[in-house]
Amino acid sequence: MLNVPKTWLVVAAPAVFVLLWSTGFVGARAAMPHADSMVFLGQRFFLSAVLLMLAHLILRQHWPRKVGFYGHQAIVGCLLHAGYLGGVFSAIKLGMPAGLSALIVGLQPLLTVVLAVWWLREDVTAKQWLGVIVGFVGLLMVLSDTGLAGGWTPSAPDAPLAIALCVVALFGISIATIYQKRYCAGAPLLSGACVQYVAASAVCFAFAVGTQRLAIEYTLQLTLAMVWLVIVLSVVAVLLLNFLIQRGAAASVASLFYLVPPLSALEAWWLFDETVGAQGIAGMVVVAAAVFLVMQPKQRS
Repeated sequence: MLNVPKTWLVVAAPAVFVLLWSTGFVGARAAMPHADSMVFLGQRFFLSAVLLMLAHLILRQHWPRKVGFYGHQAIVGCLLHAGYLGGVFSAIKLGMPAGLSALIVGLQPLLTVVLAVWWLREDVTAKQWLGVIVGFVGLLMVLSDTGLAGGWTPSAPDAPLAIALCVVALFGISIATIYQKRYCAGAPLLSGACVQYVAASAVCFAFAVGTQRLAIEYTLQLTLAMVWLVIVLSVVAVLLLNFLIQRGAAASVASLFYLVPPLSALEAWWLFDETVGAQGIAGMVVVAAAVFLVMQPKQRS
C-alpha cells in the first residue's frame, strides 16, 4: 500500500512540473506592465536565494568546500536565470505575446542537440537532425502569423529587438544546459540553485542600473506574480525536478517539454485574451512534432 502513492507521484510529477514551468511565461506577462524587467528579476532571484538558504539551514545541509563549485554555479546562474529569463521578460515587456516567447525558447531541446554535438561530441541521429530543421520551419510559421495577439507581428516597431532577446534567452538556457551537464554533474541541488540565484540577482541589478529606469509599481497583480514565480517556480518546481531526477523520471520531463509552448499560449489566451491564428497553431504543432523527434531515444545496435 505504501508504494501506491509513491508510484502515482512518479507518474504525475513530470506533467505537474511542465505545467508549473509553463506558467512562468504567464507570470512574466502579468508582471511586466508594472515593472522594468531586470529590476523585477533581480528582486525575484534575491528572494528565491533567501528561501533556498532557509531551506538549506532547516535541512542542515553542508555547503561545498570546493571553490570551483561556486564559479561553475555562478556561470550557470548568469546564463540560465539572468540570460534566459532576462531575455524572455524583456521581450514580453516590449509587447511580445507570452505564447510566442514560450515557443521561441521552447526550441531549446533542438539547439541543445546542436551544441551537444559540437561541445560534448555526442552522436545525433538523422531523425534528430530532421527535428532540428522541422523545428525552425515551425517557428517561422508562427513568426509570420498575422493573427498574433493585439495585431503583434514581426513588423511591429519593437519586434526585432523582442525576437533578438528571445534568441538570447534561447542560447542562454541551451548553453547553460550543456555547461551544467559538463561541469556541474552531481552538485548539491539546494546550494547550487542558491548560488545561481545570487549570481543572477547581482547581474540583473547591475544591468538594470545601467540600462533601465529602476521603475517598479507594487500592484496586487505584480505582487501575486512575484509570489507565484518565487515560491512555485523558483522553489517548488526546482525541488520537484530534483525529485524527478532522483526517481529516474528525468527522461519523462524532457519528453513532455514540447507541451510548454501550447500550454503557455492556452494560459495567456485564458488570462490575457492573447490569440494565435490558424497558421500560428499549425506552427506550434510542427514545433511540437520537431521536439518530439529530437527527444526520441537512440536505437541501440
